[in-house]
Amino acid sequence: MPETPSWETIALSREEGGIAVLTLNRPAKRNAMNPRMNEEAAAALEVLRYDAEARVVVLTGAGEAFCGGMDIKEFLVGLKDKPDEYDRIDRLTYEWRARTLRRFPKPVIAMVNGWTFGGGVSLVESCDLAIAAEDATFGVSEINFGMFPAGPVTRSLTRLARPRDGLLHAMTGRPFDGRAAERMGLVNLAVPRASLRDETFALAREIASKDPHALRATKESFWLTQEMSHDAAQDYVSAKYHELTQRQGGSWREKGAQGFLDKAYKPGLGGRSA
Repeated sequence: MPETPSWETIALSREEGGIAVLTLNRPAKRNAMNPRMNEEAAAALEVLRYDAEARVVVLTGAGEAFCGGMDIKEFLVGLKDKPDEYDRIDRLTYEWRARTLRRFPKPVIAMVNGWTFGGGVSLVESCDLAIAAEDATFGVSEINFGMFPAGPVTRSLTRLARPRDGLLHAMTGRPFDGRAAERMGLVNLAVPRASLRDETFALAREIASKDPHALRATKESFWLTQEMSHDAAQDYVSAKYHELTQRQGGSWREKGAQGFLDKAYKPGLGGRSA
């Protein structure tokens, strides 16, 4: 297990069953993403990328918030006269939220425990799966100060939320709760706050029990084929099929498929653990 550095704005812990928990840790600021948090979150994901014991990552926030979006004071105002530093942090912010999480080789689950605004919404969207507290508060309120949901936020709304729902909230700035986020498709499931951790970790343990190579192939195929034509997607999945077979040394055929033939397990009734 890689040594965990000391962080100022995030916390990284490991739970039984191959689960790593990455916590945004600025509760007094509703876990708003300041420059240091973006640097530390990107660095923490590099640690987890090569941590063989971390099979699934749960992303959450400390205190009563998941993520309040970008820290306007430290980022937009604090760096307005430092164009090079602004550009560096802006690129880093986009990179880890919109690209690293989506292309991360392990499943990432957002455990949305509370206040989630602006860039926090796009952070939820970039995770593979998301479970929210029913009373969590979401919103894209940029319109209320004469702006619009910039960066990856607009794309996040259009990719997951129903178009009219996304546009309604982008144009009004109205907040919505976890139940509405589930109806809109922003999260997989909304549960009572008291059940949030248990529900999220049950899902994480279930996924962590699967073959890690198969999980990676599933995630990569799902995300990347969305942007391809039908024929390109078919070619990509075929190549991924052969890559997975090679990575596993053919074990899915010898142990997996054979298990179905031997009736060791049946489709829809469980499967072979990793």
